[in-house]
Amino acid sequence: MNSLRFKHCALLLALATPLAHAQDWFTKIEAEPKSELWIDSGFWTAHFDSGKGLNGNNKGLGAEYRFNGSTAAVAGRFYNSDREWSNYAGVIWQPYAVGPVRVGAYDYKRVGVNIGIIPTYKDRLYGGISLQLKLKVFE
Repeated sequence: MNSLRFKHCALLLALATPLAHAQDWFTKIEAEPKSELWIDSGFWTAHFDSGKGLNGNNKGLGAEYRFNGSTAAVAGRFYNSDREWSNYAGVIWQPYAVGPVRVGAYDYKRVGVNIGIIPTYKDRLYGGISLQLKLKVFE
């Protein structure tokens, strides 16, 4: 059954490149203007409740538009844990870094990775940790 519900809206957490100075454990990420478009894959998810036979290979396609250094808009479609199609939309906001870890995305030149922590919500949202690959189209 096809579904147009927004099933997996979650805060995206990711690893960032190591900071230039190890002693800078808490830094503010500059919000300078940008214009970058990324194409995102679906998700590979390790569910917290692995005994339910959930789909962890969440194939799909998405887009991410970064309009400044700390904020991006995301949207896409993927085959969810219940083996149905779902849409998602959200915002990645990464104003601060703590050591090498920041809220947001890990990017290196034209490739990147998003890591999402999805909370469990009753029997409607199956929690887990998701990995999503991405490729920069333009900047």
